[in-house]
Amino acid sequence: MKRIVLIVLAFGALAFSSSVYAQSNAELIEMALAAAPRRAREGATVVKWAADHTYTTIKEGTNQVVCYSRADERDRQPFAVQCTSKMNLDRVAQNRRFHAESTDADGERALVAAAAANGTRVKPEFGSFFRSVNGADQASAGLHMTIAMPMATTASTGFPEGRDQGGAFIMAAGTSEAHLMTP
Repeated sequence: MKRIVLIVLAFGALAFSSSVYAQSNAELIEMALAAAPRRAREGATVVKWAADHTYTTIKEGTNQVVCYSRADERDRQPFAVQCTSKMNLDRVAQNRRFHAESTDADGERALVAAAAANGTRVKPEFGSFFRSVNGADQASAGLHMTIAMPMATTASTGFPEGRDQGGAFIMAAGTSEAHLMTP
């Protein structure tokens, strides 16, 4: 009897975890576009990531915005979508690889630092946005947006390098990870 219960529970867990990823392309498109800026939503491209960090385009767009789900990644909220510039897809693929190859945030940061040190870190398009919507579900999800500014510093931009002034500021100044944090 114990074996039967264990087998049923194992298959039930497998069926549940498979159903999380068994969404239709239409559902994935609708979810991913939740992170798109309103004016860019209709013309945005939507991609679906594969386990090997490549993607398939499931909605071809007419502008430079690309959106995708991140809910399949470790430590992400059940509703996790992001949009950015198409020019950043190589960086996103590298980020996804680093995320998958590490077991925690420290390990992921170490992989990023190693790539930066050996010159293989893909830089984002300067001035491009990363707009994420994350939460337990779409209704309760929050918006987070940054502007990519690789190698930016206070001296090169005029933005402060800390949040003390209460406005936008540069995080990770002077690195390929530098980005403008928006309040």
